[in-house]
Amino acid sequence: MSYSIEPLFRPFNLGSLTLRSRFVMSPMTRSFSPQGVPGQNVADYYRRRAEADVGLIITEGVGIDHPSAIGGGPGALGEENIPMMFGEKALAGWKNVVDAVHQAGGLIMPQLWHMGVMRIPGTGLYKAAPSVRPSGLWGPADKAMVPPEYLEQMLPATRPMAESDIADIIEAYARSAANAKSVGFDGIAIHGAHGYLIDTFFWSETNRRTDRWGGDIAGRARFGVEVVKAIRQAIGPDMPIVLRWSQWKQQDYDARLADNPEELAALLCPLADAGVDLFDTSTRVYSRPAFDGSDRTLAGWARKLTGKPSMAVGGIGLSKDLQSSFAGGTVSVNNLDQATALFERGEFDLLAVGRSLLIDPAWAQKARANEPFEDFSLEHYGKLY
Repeated sequence: MSYSIEPLFRPFNLGSLTLRSRFVMSPMTRSFSPQGVPGQNVADYYRRRAEADVGLIITEGVGIDHPSAIGGGPGALGEENIPMMFGEKALAGWKNVVDAVHQAGGLIMPQLWHMGVMRIPGTGLYKAAPSVRPSGLWGPADKAMVPPEYLEQMLPATRPMAESDIADIIEAYARSAANAKSVGFDGIAIHGAHGYLIDTFFWSETNRRTDRWGGDIAGRARFGVEVVKAIRQAIGPDMPIVLRWSQWKQQDYDARLADNPEELAALLCPLADAGVDLFDTSTRVYSRPAFDGSDRTLAGWARKLTGKPSMAVGGIGLSKDLQSSFAGGTVSVNNLDQATALFERGEFDLLAVGRSLLIDPAWAQKARANEPFEDFSLEHYGKLY
């Protein structure tokens, strides 16, 4: 059966915002912000997507204000060219980005990010700052999808996070969200997936704590809940909060936070109650059923269980999942018939598009006009388009 994709161009209300289409630009790290400061090239990059029917832009991961500009605390980032959400120069750069997107009629949110266990010690702008881990564990080694030389240096256990570390980082998320609001962003997105800091609190393999920050699913969700609450208090009631979460991790592509809907509800419902307005459900293939006995997708379960809008991501317009695409080129496919069918049956409210929008700012317009898409290859990754 052939579907018209026009439903994907219906406006959507997310809190105080009205998105002009259901297509969202997914966050993708590009490392084009020297010393953490986004320049005119970054503003131009996002402006081009805003001009081309993308309903919402979520930026690449942005380092939170931890440590302070003088260093001394745990490091959020392990690269010097990833943008930050603190410091006069970085905030001025982001204001220029936001203004460019708004002038093009678009909406934009930053994705606040702490790398946590994935940061290599001694890297980033604050090399002396130690990395942080909930329980001192990087994760299991037998299924890790990372280079062997990286894995070797990351596997030794480190000091678990202290209460003071946890409190400092929660405050850093709130400060960074307030900074984002001050330069005009339209909402706040939080990276809580893929084996980074918040996700390692969620996951039992990396959270072995026996205090209030660990234990059962509710305990493991608490750090994320407190981050959301702190951000909500910092930005007020009107700006939407988006949380990216995932079952899979870089430490284990087959990992699962929840084995059934009941466990998933125990994780996501407290986050919804804390202030999450939209669940950005990151999967390797967005259309796959999440649990045995049902054909409902993971985004569909997030929507059903929490009563909040959900966003699907993972392979829109492409023939391979992200990890497979790095092993060779990825052929573009128009799978929007399937996406529209799932949308019409209530699986999700929004579709996040990553690699396809990375290589082609006009992708959404091409989808609407039924024009061929460009194929994705490593040569495209991180280029200035």
